[in-house]
Amino acid sequence: MHIEILKTFCDLVDTASFSKAARQNFVSQSAVSQQLRTLETHYGRRLLERGAGRPLVLTDAGRVLYSESKAILERFQALDQRLRQGAEVMAGNVRVATVYSLGLHSLPPFVKQFLALHPQVNVRVEYSRTDRIYEACLDGTIDLGIVAQPHRRAQLEIVLLRPEPLVLVCSPEHRLARRRKISLPQLRGEPFVAFERNVPTRKAIDRLLKEHRVSVSIVTEFDNIETIKRSVEAGLGVSILPQNCVRNEAKARTLVPLEFADGPYTRSVGIIHRKGRELGPTTQAFLKLLTTGLG
Repeated sequence: MHIEILKTFCDLVDTASFSKAARQNFVSQSAVSQQLRTLETHYGRRLLERGAGRPLVLTDAGRVLYSESKAILERFQALDQRLRQGAEVMAGNVRVATVYSLGLHSLPPFVKQFLALHPQVNVRVEYSRTDRIYEACLDGTIDLGIVAQPHRRAQLEIVLLRPEPLVLVCSPEHRLARRRKISLPQLRGEPFVAFERNVPTRKAIDRLLKEHRVSVSIVTEFDNIETIKRSVEAGLGVSILPQNCVRNEAKARTLVPLEFADGPYTRSVGIIHRKGRELGPTTQAFLKLLTTGLG
């Protein structure tokens, strides 16, 4: 049994798409179908329930094969990277998922630096919601997750990085824009552009406001930081955001960031990966670079 067939099967399950699995493995859709039939013939078991217009669903045998194949592929990748490293060549893939606010503003310089040092490495960065990043870490779809406000889970390791300072942001036309600093109590009743309630940074900001007995008037909620910034620029209200995420807007003078006189206030940042999983040398090197630069 060729390991490439197991990889194609796992990619088919992960993407739930014959066309996407084909693209990831540089083969045709018919080749993916043929490899699936080969597996089912080899084991004498149906692995996927499928039909026109129906989603792909794993059978009991398919779930066993998928779980064990993922473990085999992880070990093979680690072996491949270790042997390549022994030849003093860093190569292979590093699969990373992160939230937009970190991936767009904090991560790019480190990816660029890592690729300059190791041009044969492919760093695949995916932007996703926090809950999906945790799931991807647990099922082995990614090697590392980078999240804000990381929370403990029994099956995950957390590497805490340097906390990010939070600032109040408003449009240049806002009455608060003339101040140098502001205190939380001065935000009482202010129209406020917030993250959605299930976003960890929103929960941290809600706790912060509650601790200081400050009630704001939430006018709208979004799941990503870019839309929040555009809304504040348009004058819908103020917001509390990571300072690093508004540097470009502050430089262009489309947003005004204000530090907190009664602060500093921060949000925590961490890298997560699955416990007990052996990280390959390439992933370990990338993790070391991140902890050195962001730690």
